[in-house]
Amino acid sequence: MAVEELQSIIKRCQILEEHDFKEEDFGLFQLAGQRCIDEGHVEQLLEVIQNEKNKIIIKNMGWNLVGPVVRCLLWNKEDEKRKYYFLMLDLLVKLCNPKELLLGLLELVEEPYGKQISQIILLLLQPIQTVIQKLHNNKAYSVGLALSTIWSQLSLLPVPYSKEQIQTDDYGLCHCCKALIEFTKPFVEEVINDKENSVESENEKLKDELLKFCFKSLKCPLLTAQFFEQSKEAEDDPLRCFASEIIGFLSAIGYPFPKMIFNHGRRKKTWDYLEFEEEEDKQLADSMASLAYLVFVQGISIDQLPMVLSPSYLLQFNMGHIEVFLRRTEESIFSKGVDLLENGLLRIEDNSLLHQYLEIKSFLTVPQGLVKVMTLCPIETLRKKSLAMLQLYINKLDSQGKYTLFRCLLNTSNHSGVEAFIIQNIKNQIDVSLKKTHNKWFTGPQLISLLDLVLFLPEGAETDLLQNSDRIMASLNLLRYLVIKDNEQDNQTGLWTELGKIENNFLKPLHTGLNMSKAHYEAEIKNSQENSQDVQKCKDLYSVNVGGEEIPNMPPEMQLKVLHSALFTFDLIESVLARVEELIEIKTKPTLEENIGIK
Repeated sequence: MAVEELQSIIKRCQILEEHDFKEEDFGLFQLAGQRCIDEGHVEQLLEVIQNEKNKIIIKNMGWNLVGPVVRCLLWNKEDEKRKYYFLMLDLLVKLCNPKELLLGLLELVEEPYGKQISQIILLLLQPIQTVIQKLHNNKAYSVGLALSTIWSQLSLLPVPYSKEQIQTDDYGLCHCCKALIEFTKPFVEEVINDKENSVESENEKLKDELLKFCFKSLKCPLLTAQFFEQSKEAEDDPLRCFASEIIGFLSAIGYPFPKMIFNHGRRKKTWDYLEFEEEEDKQLADSMASLAYLVFVQGISIDQLPMVLSPSYLLQFNMGHIEVFLRRTEESIFSKGVDLLENGLLRIEDNSLLHQYLEIKSFLTVPQGLVKVMTLCPIETLRKKSLAMLQLYINKLDSQGKYTLFRCLLNTSNHSGVEAFIIQNIKNQIDVSLKKTHNKWFTGPQLISLLDLVLFLPEGAETDLLQNSDRIMASLNLLRYLVIKDNEQDNQTGLWTELGKIENNFLKPLHTGLNMSKAHYEAEIKNSQENSQDVQKCKDLYSVNVGGEEIPNMPPEMQLKVLHSALFTFDLIESVLARVEELIEIKTKPTLEENIGIK
């Protein structure tokens, strides 16, 4: 029945001119063709398509059959008639009006979800490429529309994270990336070959569409993609190969990586077209960061870089990209920022990075980003690496740069452990200044200004000493060091001039705070022991906070352990405080005796 209906429609349309086809004819043809497929009359439908007499009909109406044919290829993988479906698809691609056919194929690409996304892309990439190459007008627009549609679907697929996931490629992303490169190559070659022969505006438009695609690909999947570390395996890494091809495309169409470096920071945009320029601030930051990582860390196309570029210039170029990475919360992304920073810092000699670089915003926001990773990242290896990178960054700065960074982090970190780390670095710089070369930034008035941020309690005697114990211990150790190393007569650090202020702002409030805290915790221990049977009451008496959040349902035994641990911390602080005051008394005693003798 379906075949007879189709033949009837064909006979009526054969006697009509192309411009006389009505909308009703298109609908009836599509319906009859769909019924032929549903009822299994595939061979008869293929004969209709192959018939030379039906060439004009198929050219105008055949694109309506592409959808049913493609769906059969996707859903009926064991169907013995699959070879006929493939033949029909090839014929329809060859015979149909390319404009309508392209839109129909792209609509099919947008339909599926999950694992079917890669299946339909792999099936239709070659037909889409063939159809576009048949177009003569607005070819650049068609290439851009196809690439954008395909990329939008690929961006829905999860990016494989581990080596095993890359090899199994369950969602087909890696296979699609490889196929997409082959899809794009002819259009890149067209840009290269037609630079002199074609109409300039059309060639530039095609270049612009390819440029957009390359930067979209750098963002997804390459921004989150992980790469094999060993060189032998790297050759078999599909995502690395994809990255290499994308960077190669950029170079081929006139945007090699060195050109982007030389345009970095200039007012004139790197990109020539307004349409892309409007997207730059929103979309380009992630893509450029991804590109920098691929070149500098993965070494892709790094041989294109001129040898004349200084390490500090390259670090300046990359700092903005590192900042982009560190703003993200995904471990696979911000870890790349840490790696890119390491790559830049290792090129620079210690103490040679000029303090003027800290006037560039990213040179301060990057270390602040490292602090966030150090304090918030749940992965220990990344926390440790971020700490190591912060220390490496400090080591590279000149003295004034170190001084400026210390002030910044002391004011912004809001973390006792980080502040203790900075205070230890301050102590190290003072030690270098006293032992080797006099340094005005870590002696005298400049140092006193820095010590004002170190030797004080934020809330005076009411400061949470347990929460700030790391900072307080580091501050006391620094003060002990200064008292031992700097004599009152020399007063190189300026400590002895400011001793009264230090006692009032730090030592005396610390004494008071310790007495209050110890009394409080001793009372809590006593109450906890007396009411050990009442769990809820114990919980009300004392709670443990981590990051400001209470840990509930703590057993009485654990409460006592925590309380005793707090008392131990207070005793430790008190013992160091006592030693500092003892040293101060010893150092100032001769002066006191001299004053008494004079009187």
